[in-house]
Amino acid sequence: MDKVRPFLLKLYGYGFVKALGILLVSLVLWGIASWVLKGIARSIAKRTKTTIDDAFVEHNVLGILVGYVPFVVMGLLARFAGSFSYFLNKLSDVGIALTTALLISSLLSVLNSVYERHPISKRWPIRGYIQFVKLIVYIAAAIVAVCILINKSPWSILSGLGALSAVLMLVFRHTILSFVATFQVLYQDLVQIGDWIEMPKYGVDGEVIDITFSNLVVRNWDNTVVAVPSYKLLEDSFKNWRGMEQSGGRRIKRAIFIDQSSIKFCDEQMIEKFRKIHLLKAYIEEKLREIEEDARKRGVNLEESPLNGRRLTNIGTFRVYIEEYLKVHPMVRKDMTLMVRQLAPTPQGLPLEVYCFVADTRWVPYEKVQADIFDHILASVPEFGLRIFQFPSDTAVKKVF
Repeated sequence: MDKVRPFLLKLYGYGFVKALGILLVSLVLWGIASWVLKGIARSIAKRTKTTIDDAFVEHNVLGILVGYVPFVVMGLLARFAGSFSYFLNKLSDVGIALTTALLISSLLSVLNSVYERHPISKRWPIRGYIQFVKLIVYIAAAIVAVCILINKSPWSILSGLGALSAVLMLVFRHTILSFVATFQVLYQDLVQIGDWIEMPKYGVDGEVIDITFSNLVVRNWDNTVVAVPSYKLLEDSFKNWRGMEQSGGRRIKRAIFIDQSSIKFCDEQMIEKFRKIHLLKAYIEEKLREIEEDARKRGVNLEESPLNGRRLTNIGTFRVYIEEYLKVHPMVRKDMTLMVRQLAPTPQGLPLEVYCFVADTRWVPYEKVQADIFDHILASVPEFGLRIFQFPSDTAVKKVF
């Protein structure tokens, strides 16, 4: 026994030294190859006009390819390591399997980078599918690596996973639902990158910046970022403003509240005043002719009572004035719905609603146009003998008492 121990120590000791030497040689060759080839690749990428090679450099494809060097060298020199040759062969095989997975993942990233430079990528983003394929590749590489280490066939491990399918379905339920939902959302063209969507339930109100296989990433207008599981788009409702942007018109739907006690028939003084308004002159003349013709046909005397026959009212004339004002406004679409309507009276007054579309759909210009329109409307109200309803402030109440 005493003679065997020195022999085993000598045998394994030499094998260990050889194995360590092979590892060092492999790492040195890998470092040299990596330094040389990466430098050449960067130099070529800077000189060429095409951007595809830049994508290869960005995702370190050449660096991963060089990663094969140490494992191939290990595999070639393993037979010289004596008792450690088995260990080096296993390490070489596992390394090649994992490096292959990294290479495929990197090439998929290059494919996605090149694809995203084309306009169609906003309509059909493939980042989610790329991520899903990467996940499958990594799982396959892990299975192959385990099989190499335990000397088992991959099919034996895969057959054993069948019993765990129910557990896996439960654990990855949301991931599977999101992947299927992402496909449906893209296929039905419900959401594209760059769309403005709203989902108040999840605090979403902003622009879609990414669609992955599991999440929809939105940058809100306050610059916060929200990630919503893709399947939520199918479970809950959401608003997509893309149709508004494509139509070229953004809707104004806002009402002012008129104090109902200020509504009245127009007297001669008011009519003469309205005749001087350029936008109302033709309307006033036409309406007066209609009123006189109607009175003549019905045989009524308009002078005896304001309720005899038809009459102009200040609220009706004001409504027509707003319509005419909108029709000549340069930023209001004339080919889309344009109207000014009364809504049902409320305790806060009579709602007079403006419904039209602004030609500029961008947020800031749209708000400026809307403010400009209502600035004019609110300033015009007193000219028609009307009053805006608003609750009295504490200062007004104090003045009364």
